[in-house]
Amino acid sequence: MSIDIETARRVAHLARIRVEEADLPALAGELSGILTFMEQLNEVNVDGVEPMTSVTPMRLKRRADVVTDGNMQDKILSNAPDAREGFFAVPKVVE
Repeated sequence: MSIDIETARRVAHLARIRVEEADLPALAGELSGILTFMEQLNEVNVDGVEPMTSVTPMRLKRRADVVTDGNMQDKILSNAPDAREGFFAVPKVVE
């Protein structure tokens, strides 16, 4: 597929990219090259290939979905640099 200068101008406008008039033929050529490469990728036979999210097979660690009453206030506040009366204490930012 070939991109003409007018299409390159429109793509630049839609992408909110300022392209000088003299640079439009080069942009059109680059866009045409990208589309040609994408067409080559469409020719690759991918029958039987499962989609993947990573190049290394791994499973995420999962925790049991258990409803608890929480009751971990002391444990959570132990991570705070400053805790007072059961709450996180933060510096005053608005006068």
